[in-house]
Amino acid sequence: MFFKSKPTSIPAASEALPGRDMAMPVAPEHFVNGQALKGPYPAGAQTIYFGLGCFWGAERLFWPLPGVIVTAVGYQGGSTPNPSYEEVCSGRTGHTEAVKVVYDPARISLEALLKTFWEEHDPTQGMRQGNDVGTQYRSAIYTTTPEQADVVDKSRAAYQQALSQQGLGRITTEVAPAGEFFYAETYHQQYLAKNPRGYCGLQGTGVSCPIGLGVAAE
Repeated sequence: MFFKSKPTSIPAASEALPGRDMAMPVAPEHFVNGQALKGPYPAGAQTIYFGLGCFWGAERLFWPLPGVIVTAVGYQGGSTPNPSYEEVCSGRTGHTEAVKVVYDPARISLEALLKTFWEEHDPTQGMRQGNDVGTQYRSAIYTTTPEQADVVDKSRAAYQQALSQQGLGRITTEVAPAGEFFYAETYHQQYLAKNPRGYCGLQGTGVSCPIGLGVAAE
């Protein structure tokens, strides 16, 4: 969303902005589907977090998918507690813009969510997505269970093979167990539903992501 020069290395925790104790206020319900943004969620629901560039466009990719219960945008992967958007944009928090996806695994597979993730951005660009440059735009997946991590590893390997066959580069996506997710300010939540002509700079590679045998993309 901002195009000026940004830091392209993650600051050490000792160098990060101090943040604040109080969480950013956020609307209680999802603007599109009315679900509780922070829960409680239905029994059996699982959560995973995706970073794939500007979170305005990234969130929009997931909330229409059948089996996705709720989505939210926020900041993750850095050191600053409860950062503001402006602080994250400074590159001094270490966070990436992330989408929280709560889903029903009986209705949509993690492989199907990962197919959307891989295909809808370029995971080989390091600290950027297109013209959006900075640590906040890095590609990332933050998992909440060991089983998710295993699926992600297999999916990443399969997509790397597909990219390599097309002469494209190495995946730079950060994959790690999820740390604390800090909800972004209310005006960012479901932004493109509120502002249909708003900015979205996401572009995929054009390479299809293979999913496991016997698994269909819902």
